[in-house]
Amino acid sequence: MNSQNISIIILAAGKGSRMKSNKAKVLHSISGKPMLYHIIKESKKLSDDITVVVAHQKEAVIATMGQYFDDINFIEQDTENYPGTGGAVMDIAPKHDKVLVLNGDMPLITAEALQGFLTMEADIIMSVFDLKDPSGYGRVIIRNREVEYVVEQKDASDAELNVTTVNAGIYAFSKVILERYIPDLENDNAQKEYYLTDIIAMAKEDESSIVPLFVDEEHFKGVNSKKDLAQAEVIMQNRIKDRWMQNGVTMQLPDTIYIEEGVLFEGECSLENNCRITGESRIIDSHIKAGSVVEQSTMQNSDCGPMAHLRPLTQLTDTHIGNFVETKKATLNGVKAGHLSYLGDAEIDAGTNIGAGTITCNYDGVNKYRTIIGKNVFIGSDSQLVAPLTIKDDVMIAAGTTVTSGTVESGNLVLSRTKMRLIKDFYYKFFGKR
Repeated sequence: MNSQNISIIILAAGKGSRMKSNKAKVLHSISGKPMLYHIIKESKKLSDDITVVVAHQKEAVIATMGQYFDDINFIEQDTENYPGTGGAVMDIAPKHDKVLVLNGDMPLITAEALQGFLTMEADIIMSVFDLKDPSGYGRVIIRNREVEYVVEQKDASDAELNVTTVNAGIYAFSKVILERYIPDLENDNAQKEYYLTDIIAMAKEDESSIVPLFVDEEHFKGVNSKKDLAQAEVIMQNRIKDRWMQNGVTMQLPDTIYIEEGVLFEGECSLENNCRITGESRIIDSHIKAGSVVEQSTMQNSDCGPMAHLRPLTQLTDTHIGNFVETKKATLNGVKAGHLSYLGDAEIDAGTNIGAGTITCNYDGVNKYRTIIGKNVFIGSDSQLVAPLTIKDDVMIAAGTTVTSGTVESGNLVLSRTKMRLIKDFYYKFFGKR
């Protein structure tokens, strides 16, 4: 979608006390990215003028979003003197004639779900939906297809509390309306806050056009607690997995699979049950078996698992990683590592076989070092490779060997076992005959 003639304001100043967390509410993650990230990403599909209003933990919010976006305006709200949604928009000068106001705790919003605000024409467009249990929401009073007024639950009368049409919390205002009425907002209410919804009452008195836009609850779901967060995660995960299955990814028992927002799939890929893929991982023509975890890694024409763990910066090409193998910052090209190994800070080339129980000893307690293994190397089971270490092509490492030499030249066999001893009848001397 191209940028439209619309400015977007995202309200991200609140503490989110119901989250029971020291972290700012908008920084809690949904599918690997902060809630606010998802909203900004969708907003950028619609507008070239986006302003985020911050206050609580503003430095953390600005710094975190700066990791993803470099063209967003941040404005600090004066929450002490001008609390509430109305106070949040007081010092903003929108670029365009229509202004869309979003909430920073609605991570399930999509650009498609916001299209109604772009296509409808009115002085004010407000999102609403009907709920069987409207508790906690502001009530919207509609007559003759226009909004009469909005009342917050804490300020509502008994009759108003019986209304089931509720405020979904997103509005599109004409810039003229905002400029006219924001200076007139007052905080004469139970919470002593400045409500953006009071503009509706003032505009209604002046016979401005105020129309409701009925929306679906899923896209406009607010996240105010850890329970809400978990429910939003399920919805986001279903969207991510549905999109990739529609693009040809095979998933066994998809409800058991977790895929973060930044993961990319290419070609023919299959995922077995209970696997987890995170970060900016790229999976190309590969198979991830049951119970495996892939973090910030790349797989091409490879397979891993079951129960494998690819830690960040692993790169597999034409490689088999078996069960209970862990890799970290490792580049494997044409390698077989069938089971029970740790390969960290390693570079391993084609034709090499890693025996069960092999460990790259990459950390000496202070620094980490790399292990470089060439082509066609055979590493026997239960071997320890003490880095920094280079093993050149065509080398054999005998089972049970600890390799400590800096470089092993091509053609060599490395063997460091102690000589086996047999002590006759020791069992009977120790336990006695039975």
